Amino acid sequence: MAYSTGRLTKNLVRSFGPGRHGDGNGLYLIVDPSGARRWIVRVTVKGQRNRVGKPLRTDFGLGGADVVTLNVARDRALEYRRLARQGVNPKFNQDLVVPCFEEVARTVHVERLPTWKNPKHAQQWINTLADYAFPKIGRMPVSDIGQPEVLRVLSPIWTDKHETARRVAQRMKAVLDVARSRGYREGENPVTVVMDGRVLPRVKAKVKHHKAMHWREVPAFYAAVVRQPGTAAKALAMTCLTGCRTSEVLQAAWVVSRRWWKFEGGVISG
Repeated sequence: MAYSTGRLTKNLVRSFGPGRHGDGNGLYLIVDPSGARRWIVRVTVKGQRNRVGKPLRTDFGLGGADVVTLNVARDRALEYRRLARQGVNPKFNQDLVVPCFEEVARTVHVERLPTWKNPKHAQQWINTLADYAFPKIGRMPVSDIGQPEVLRVLSPIWTDKHETARRVAQRMKAVLDVARSRGYREGENPVTVVMDGRVLPRVKAKVKHHKAMHWREVPAFYAAVVRQPGTAAKALAMTCLTGCRTSEVLQAAWVVSRRWWKFEGGVISG
């Protein structure tokens, strides 16, 4: 079954603004206000009716446009329409194409972009997966990923880059949770099984102390601090004078008493 030439082009897919943009034959590009782009196909299932007796028409997601090309979206839409014409609801068909791990991960990343306050963190989220997970399991269907695949990603970095490995595990878990919620996989999340089962060796966190300033350098440093304007400089000067912990200085509160103390010019007086 051939696909007739649609209305969309690669350039249009990249440049369209927010809205629903049709390619023909029930295939649409959805552009969210956030800029996220995804494909859907609308099909009418033969012989099935909705609650008011009209033909059952349903929209099905085909993946994010950043990882699912126009031609792939057309091929998937064609398969959905073929099933619908046979009276088979694509939602319950077991032969549908299951997206790969990278495809789902990038879709999740795009969908969650509006929820991140810091663009740097948003980029780090996908970068860690691109660096450590995609080379190992990126092209695998999400339905095929189990504990061995999770270990293949985490084991090489678990001890040497433990904090990074923990973040990769958290992000892999999120991707597989979304895949399950969309019907692409079944059963318990393998990342949860690996982490809860303590399959990987226990890693003791290494304590990293801040480098101390030599005591001979402190007077000059303190003199420079007290010449600086602002609350932060005064807080640092107070830390130098009292030896308080950072949290104690940050959470310090004024206490009303009969005697008033003031901090001026680097000297506490009262």
